[in-house]
Amino acid sequence: MKTYLASASPRRKELLAQIGIEFEIKVSDADEKSDITDPAKLVEELSRRKAFAVVDELKKEGREDFRVIGADTVVALEGKILGKPKDKDAAVGMLKSLSGKSHDVFTGVTVVYDDGKMKTFHERTVVSFYEMTDEEIKEYVESGDPLDKAGSYGIQGFCARYISGIRGDYNNVVGLPIGRLYQEIKKI
Repeated sequence: MKTYLASASPRRKELLAQIGIEFEIKVSDADEKSDITDPAKLVEELSRRKAFAVVDELKKEGREDFRVIGADTVVALEGKILGKPKDKDAAVGMLKSLSGKSHDVFTGVTVVYDDGKMKTFHERTVVSFYEMTDEEIKEYVESGDPLDKAGSYGIQGFCARYISGIRGDYNNVVGLPIGRLYQEIKKI
């Protein structure tokens, strides 16, 4: 069976490879706009859209015997969803709001098989930040790292110096809860 990852994220690619699943990247062109305000429901919906966009494309190509993994991650602070920043100013604002606080990271995952079997779930991890000075925030934003990440940070890089703790799956914060994903795949 061929596995496709419906994501261009290098972090998801590394995580999926880490658990020994052979796969190809097939980037989804799914619409990611939504009015859903509940972070858990939003990431599940977006992961479904991404997975099914790739499933539809593969079926149009006449492919069989495959599964597609779609995923989406958001940061939520006090119930408010923080997606990827539009620009450096937005990144600064998000990091200032996260500084010295705890927030939630939600990743939704959908696995769809060519025969219609499907599983959608989400994972939640709580991340706590140390206080960050304005200079530290500016330095981090100028590195360019926050600009393509939900909540304007990547836990696995430079920003790790500001993480005071996590409760839950570290890999979920990176972008894919691979332990849970593997367990869910075994049940399908």
